[in-house]
Amino acid sequence: MLKFVFWLLAGVNLLVLAIGQGYLGSFRSETREPARLKNQLQAGKLTLLTQEQATAPAAPPATEAAAVPTPPPSYACTEVGNFLLADGRRFEAQVAALDLGDRQSRRNVAGQEVSSYMVYIPPQGSKEGADRKAGELKQLGVTNYFIMNESSPLRWGISLGVFKSETSAQSQLASLNKQGVHSARVAPRYSASKQLAYQFRDLDAATRARLEKIKTQFPEQELRSCK
Repeated sequence: MLKFVFWLLAGVNLLVLAIGQGYLGSFRSETREPARLKNQLQAGKLTLLTQEQATAPAAPPATEAAAVPTPPPSYACTEVGNFLLADGRRFEAQVAALDLGDRQSRRNVAGQEVSSYMVYIPPQGSKEGADRKAGELKQLGVTNYFIMNESSPLRWGISLGVFKSETSAQSQLASLNKQGVHSARVAPRYSASKQLAYQFRDLDAATRARLEKIKTQFPEQELRSCK
């Protein structure tokens, strides 16, 4: 009987020892389990979360930054010119349809325009040369001439007439050729004039294209960038 009691007590002590060391599991959540922790992979890297962290909603996955749209091209300053007064007024009437308001301006430009056409014999190099050529003209029956002796690129040349239109000048040249004068030429004469240039600011591509289309009606004018 004593042996039975002895072995019973020994068995109970072993059972208590096994439970205390965690070999048979735990009935309390805070009881440590050394054997299980040793069997976990990379247990040292585990992170304990607070209740707030565990219940917080997961962060949305990272997305690529939205592509920034490329702004449409613009033209800071475009200038068209230089117009004589009459052509400038016609151009203004055309561009009024663009409705640019204060983005459109006009400026005066000093220039030159053809005022007449001259029939002439090029410079003869000296007064003696000009007088000699004048004598030849007299022999051909040409008496309407003028020796140019003022300081100009045509000094010691001979003028044979000044005409308002190029057609009239060419007609006079043909008549002189028939008389035997073959060294005469026709050249335009220029005078100072006020011309106009138009500036347009902050144009988008569509408006710039419309301006270029209007400019094609004035082929002698230049479309250029400005400040």
